Amino acid sequence: MSDVKVTWIDSGRTATGQPDPDYPDGINLSLTQNRFGPSCRVKLPYPAKRIGFHLIECATCGYSAVVTAAGRRDDPCSVTLPCKTRR
Repeated sequence: MSDVKVTWIDSGRTATGQPDPDYPDGINLSLTQNRFGPSCRVKLPYPAKRIGFHLIECATCGYSAVVTAAGRRDDPCSVTLPCKTRR
């Protein structure tokens, strides 16, 4: 299991638009290009506090990503990261 750190960066703003009704329980994102390749799934704080982004950093392989959120029910609730170590 990798050591993944998730840091919330808050913009201080609140969403004004309506959430996407197709995702009432959040969105499971995948940043992988090969669904059979090595990867790691990380749960995100859900829903987000407000508009902002999650900075996701893996201490094991060095992969990092930014995932935006808006403090609504259609926010990302998990993200699957590719593993750079085993490519």
